[in-house]
Amino acid sequence: MNGELNHFALMSGLFGGLALFLFGMDIMTRALERAAGDQMKVLLGKATNNRFIGVATGATVTSVIQSSSITTVLLVGFVSSGLMSTAQSIPVILGANIGTTITAQILAFKVTKLALPIITIGFFISFVAKREDWRQYGLIILGLGLVFFGMSVMSDTMKPLRTFEPFLDFMASLSNPLVAAAVGAAFTAIIQSSSASTGILIVMASQGLIELNAAIALALGANIGTCVTAGLAAIGKSREAVRTFMVHTLFNVIGVLIWIGFVPQLSELARLISPEHLELSGTARAAAEVPRQLANVHTFFNVVNALLFIGFTTQIQRLVEWVVPDRPLAEAERVETRYISEEFIGTPAIALDATRRELVRLGARVRAMLDTSMAFATSATRLQLEALEKMDRPVDALHEAIIGYLRELSLGNLSPAQSDDLMSLIKIANDLEHIGDQLATSLVTSGRKRIEDGVIVSKQTGKAIGGFHAKVLEALDNTLKALDKEDAELATQVRAMQQDVAAMTDEIARHEILRLKADEPKRLVTYAREVEAVEILNDIFKTTRRIADTQIGMFKAAA
Repeated sequence: MNGELNHFALMSGLFGGLALFLFGMDIMTRALERAAGDQMKVLLGKATNNRFIGVATGATVTSVIQSSSITTVLLVGFVSSGLMSTAQSIPVILGANIGTTITAQILAFKVTKLALPIITIGFFISFVAKREDWRQYGLIILGLGLVFFGMSVMSDTMKPLRTFEPFLDFMASLSNPLVAAAVGAAFTAIIQSSSASTGILIVMASQGLIELNAAIALALGANIGTCVTAGLAAIGKSREAVRTFMVHTLFNVIGVLIWIGFVPQLSELARLISPEHLELSGTARAAAEVPRQLANVHTFFNVVNALLFIGFTTQIQRLVEWVVPDRPLAEAERVETRYISEEFIGTPAIALDATRRELVRLGARVRAMLDTSMAFATSATRLQLEALEKMDRPVDALHEAIIGYLRELSLGNLSPAQSDDLMSLIKIANDLEHIGDQLATSLVTSGRKRIEDGVIVSKQTGKAIGGFHAKVLEALDNTLKALDKEDAELATQVRAMQQDVAAMTDEIARHEILRLKADEPKRLVTYAREVEAVEILNDIFKTTRRIADTQIGMFKAAA
């Protein structure tokens, strides 16, 4: 029989079918991310300290994007950027393992005959749709059809293997669960998709090429192999991200070790909870029953694993923190971005939200500059002015990183609303950086002139300027709070401060005119420096108010 097997047709069919399967999964996953990105952001935002909500979140998000690997990679990015703690990620990982079983449940149905009609419908919708959301829905359907078509190609290609002795001997060697699990882990690590591994197992089962015990052991191994993707994502990331990868690996490896000795019992359970086809016999019966049995037991052991581990999340967190301890951050690392991450580029809704959080960090640095600038405007030494200049360097570095990130994000496929949000974030970033420049350049220059001219600001004038400075600082504080909380009402209050600021400006102007009449040495030079400081602070308020205007439009559009 060996000579009757066309090896070229077999390999091209298997790898071609696998390529179609993975390509379809990629199209479907990317389209799902774009179409459901905002919902994913909301769901992941609910993954708080409630571990059961975390499990439900992980299961829901993974069932939507059809990949536990992608969910875990997103978690690594979230934890690395500070959007989520290791403790919050643990239940989500448990849920992700449950969510990925939805793929197997879908594939266990006889869906391959629907492949070409689904591809046709999906392509037609994506091709003719003018609205971006409908185009993404079409791509989701198209990707699903390619997944089914890839399974169909692999299924047809595998039929000759039913009588190919070397292959049957290899399958017989998988009667050892440890060997089968190792094969499943290695194969999944190579293709980086447990869904694809499970799909291939279901195809093989539908052809009667694999018996249930071996299929279960291979599926268990696939749970370990899928950890490789998260491991690659964690390379070069923060300690928290490495801990997330370790948690994912720990769960899956321990879960497999728990069940590997009970493969026969899992097989019996699968037969009990799955429909039978008593009208069939032999290979035909196995081909009809084993796919559903495998899908059901795959869901069963992941759900039970989640229930087993859910009570030990705190202990697991302590374990991984002990294995991967914190390290002191170098000064250079403190200037680096915390929230934005390359992992989010493919999910614009999450990337935009991460950028907003990064802008809050940028604003905090600018706020620190403004807070310390009061003394610099009226009585700072040269060393203090130099210190203010240095404070602007990390502001410039963070601004450059944020703009670079938004540029990269803009090259992707954004919805009109996401494009508007991106432009708003760029405006806010530029305005915050401009405030830093006003302080580090204009105010520092004015301070140096004051020192060179020997100007001494009176206590009364210093108090007036100090009150004005406090009002500008209040405006910036409220603007940053509005940005952090996405609060259009708070931004509106900043905008309404214009009257108070204008009144204070007029009051200081009248005070300066009265002081100009005083018979004091260097009165003209003193007047120039004092007015200059007020004008710089007023310009900073105008920039802050402009940020508030941008926020009002942005947050009201999102409401």
